[in-house]
This record gives sequence, C-alpha cells and structure tokens, in this order.
Amino acid sequence: MAKEKPKFQLYNTMSKQKEVFKPRIEGKVGMYVCGVTSYDLSHIGHARAYVAFDVLYRYLKFLGYDVTYARNFTDVDDKIIRRANEVGEDPKELSGRFCNEFLNDMADLHCLVPTHQPRVTEHMQQIKDMIAQIISNDCAYAVDGDVYFSVDNFPNYGLLSGRKLEDNRAGERVAVDERKRNPADFALWKAAKPGEPFWDSPWGPGRPGWHIECSAMSSQYLTHTFDIHGGGMDLIFPHHENEIAQSCAASSESKVNYWVHNGFVTANDEKMSKSLGNFFTIREVTNLYHPLALRYFLLGTHYRSPVNYSISQIEIASEAIFYLYQTLLDCENALLSLSADTGTNAKTARISAAALEGINKLHTEFETKMSDDLHTPTILNSSLQEALRYMNGSVNMLKKKQPKQQQLSTMKSLVDLEEKVKEVLGVLGLLSNLSYTEVLQQLKDKALKRALLTEEDVMHSIEERMIARKNKEFSKSDQIRGDLAAKGIALMDIGKETVWRPCVPMQQNQSDESAPLEEPCLPVRQTNPRPAGNAPTNPPPAENAPLNLPAENANSVSPGEK
Repeated sequence: MAKEKPKFQLYNTMSKQKEVFKPRIEGKVGMYVCGVTSYDLSHIGHARAYVAFDVLYRYLKFLGYDVTYARNFTDVDDKIIRRANEVGEDPKELSGRFCNEFLNDMADLHCLVPTHQPRVTEHMQQIKDMIAQIISNDCAYAVDGDVYFSVDNFPNYGLLSGRKLEDNRAGERVAVDERKRNPADFALWKAAKPGEPFWDSPWGPGRPGWHIECSAMSSQYLTHTFDIHGGGMDLIFPHHENEIAQSCAASSESKVNYWVHNGFVTANDEKMSKSLGNFFTIREVTNLYHPLALRYFLLGTHYRSPVNYSISQIEIASEAIFYLYQTLLDCENALLSLSADTGTNAKTARISAAALEGINKLHTEFETKMSDDLHTPTILNSSLQEALRYMNGSVNMLKKKQPKQQQLSTMKSLVDLEEKVKEVLGVLGLLSNLSYTEVLQQLKDKALKRALLTEEDVMHSIEERMIARKNKEFSKSDQIRGDLAAKGIALMDIGKETVWRPCVPMQQNQSDESAPLEEPCLPVRQTNPRPAGNAPTNPPPAENAPLNLPAENANSVSPGEK
C-alpha cells in the first residue's frame, strides 16, 4: 500500500499557526510578494526574502500547481527622490537603473522570474481608481490635495499585527499631521511638492502613498481574493496591516488566505538595513563568493528564523557547494568513462538495495520537510549529505575491479541517485544551468580572488612544495601547505599528483585539528561596527568533504525592508 503524501503546510501570520495549504481554485495559486524600493543596490536581507519566496514558488510548481507570482517594484518614493536629488539624477532613470540591478542580482541567485513584475509608475490609474473607491466607501478623506485612510472607519484594523488602534504609531514613513482625524491615519495620495514627480488626480497633482500600490497591483494581477501574500516580518506593520485595510475598504470581497513572512537578517547581531547603514549588498558578497554559496547559506536556516550573517558561515556554505558539484562531476565522469570503456548501459541493470534505500529516504525526507513549512535546513544537512556520501562511495567502488553485474548495479544506482539529487537541488534552486566543471571553476576563481592569488601562484607553490618534499625538507613543505590553507587553498596529494581546491581558511602552524583564521573583511557601511571575532573551530576538509551548516541559526534579519 502506497504511503500517503504529506500535506503541504504553511505558517499563516494571520492565524499564528501552520495551516494545510488549500488553494482558492484547485490546481492554481496566486502569490504576491512585496518587492524592493529601487534606490540602491539590494542587500542580503533582500536576498533572504526573495530566495525564500523563490523556494516557495518552486515547490508549489513541483507540487503541480499553476502559479501566478507577482512581485512589484516601488519605483517612486521619498527615498528615491531624495537619492536622485543627492546624485543629480532623474528619479525615474535612477529607479529604473536599480530595478535592473536588482534583476541581475536575482538572476545570479537563481531566483526564477515572477509571472508579473509591476511598477508603481505604470499603474497610476489602478491606484487612483482604488483610492476613489475607498473614498466612496467612506474610509478615506481628502485634505489640501492629500488623501488619508480613516482607520476609525475600519473596525478590523490591527488584525494581522495584533496591535490595538490606540497603541499604533502614525506610521513608519510619514510625520504626524495635525490635519489627520486620527494620528494613525495614513496617506493614500500625497500632494505634489516642488521639484518632485507628480501625476494628475481628482484631488490634485501628486503621487501615491507607500501602501496603496500593493493593494492596487495585487488586485490587478490576482483579483481581490488570492492565496498567498508574502514579505519580510518588518512589513507586517504598518505595510501589510494597511494593505488589508485599503483592500477591504475598496472591495468587500478582498481576502488573502495565507500571510507568509520571513525572518530578519542581522550583521553582528543587529538588524541589517539600509536605514542603519550596516548592510552588505548582494553584489559585495557575490564579488568574493559564488552566488550559490550565498543561496546555500540562506537556505541553511528556516525561512521564518532569524539568520546572522558571518563570513565564516559563507565560507562553510561555499565549501559545501564545491563538495556538492565535485561529487556530481565525479559521478558524471565515472559513468561516462565506464560506459565508453565497456560499451555498457546501466539503465537496464538493477539498482542496489542500499541505493534504493538512500533514494527513498531522500525523497521521503524532502517531501516531508518541504511540506512542513519549507524546512530546508534538514534537507541540506541530513538526507542530501547521505546521498552525496553514497555517491562518492559508489564512484570509488567503480574504480576497483568488480564482477560485471555488480558494476552495472553500482552504475545504475549512481544514475538513479544522481537524478533524485538533481531533482531536489532543482526545487531548492541550487542546480546551475552551467556544467559542473564550469561551476567548480567559478568557485575556484572566487577562492583565488579572496586569497589574492592567481592560478599560477598556486601552481608555483605546489612545485616548490614538491621540490621540498623531494629534498626531504618536510618543515618547508608543511609551511607551504599551511600558508595556502590559511588563505583558503587546500592542497591534496592524489597518487603522484597534487591538486588544490577551495577550503575554509585555516590557521597556520597547526595540526589537522586547527581552527580557521579570523574572518576576512568585506566592505560594509556600519554605524556601530563590532569586531568580527574568530570563526568557529572546524577541522580542515578531507578530500571532497564539506562542513555542514547548522540546522538552525541562533541569531536573526529582515529581508523585506522597502
């Protein structure tokens, strides 16, 4: 009897509990995620958000749903105007430029392109129509060209965040205005100021407030009722609370079934944000580390848990990605070599019992953990690692002489296991379109860049070490190897050949139980920088062996700062 598949559960911020996912329309899902305000390069808090929702998007598609995914751009905003004035650039051109930079970052991080990517400036009519409807329903009022939402006329205000109306602040982005009927009232339309972009409206020239844009654009692409609305936890209040009020005031049919929010990212245990000036941009990180390493690092913590950014964890993630792709390459090469040498095809052979058990375990754990509110850390650190270890063991077995049927069984086991591993990696967004060799070379190039070395430098050191060993100058040989290990370059002797691979930087003059060096620095704007401290102790990597990320990170960030 076939085992029943686990039901997909998502944590709903509205109900404060995990719920079995039931789409509004069978087989179809509508999902809206709040996008960036495009006035600067995006930081890794943004990466955290959009990688998390990319995994949700991928998993829903894996489950067979036809997903309509909308993610907006805020391309007109106080911050955009202020930045444009500072640099002497047209606000529209500046925001358009950073929209494109964001898209480049998302492509680097292997985030799928959403179905729709609406921009505020292209949806002014929908925004004005919604504001007019809210006024008509007596939930907003105009004052001197501004339009404010009246929270007193919306009894359910505060339902998502759990805040009582009397406890609410006036809003995150607007100063208290004496013209408001209630200090908590928020702007739907802002009257034009000299030198700022504006659009004509029934209330005079101006531009939208921050919150109305998402209500208007989500209803435009997903109707007033849809399945999932996502964003960072920092958007729960006031942004998403205000969205609910606006959308319900505009249409009595408005309803989002699942409100999903991801946790914060911190730098040195402080929330990472542009406003605090302590953020690493995605570009700064991927300049020195492969984008897949950043994605792996982010998936190493459950999406709702906080994650503390540290170089040591990125180093570990980078090593894990190298191990993963080296395993896949070794598997591919072993199968191609044997097929060419023997002229055999393993597809008709019988898979080994151990391999079948590994495939079933990976399949079961993948479905079980992903269906339990997308619990990616367990997958990365448990059954996937077991599958990779089995693949490496099988590759080593194929290097030895075996009976024909056993050899074919081992080959068949590798073929099937590789297929399952690639399926899992595809849903997690960790499978590149490039060849395994190309990804490994990119990882090595990044390691050389971090070490301030060239390939020629490393090969020269390998040659020096070989001469030292030949002359029995073992102290010198160890020093050369230690110097390179301190810079994140591991030398490995395989037969009579010495090869190198990236590793977590190790302290010099230590045994194999030595600890990594103090963390390297990335350029970062910190208002109150703290010393990075030492990375956690890790033994040097064995050949093609990764170090696992912790299943849960004790520290935490917010991806969704607008």
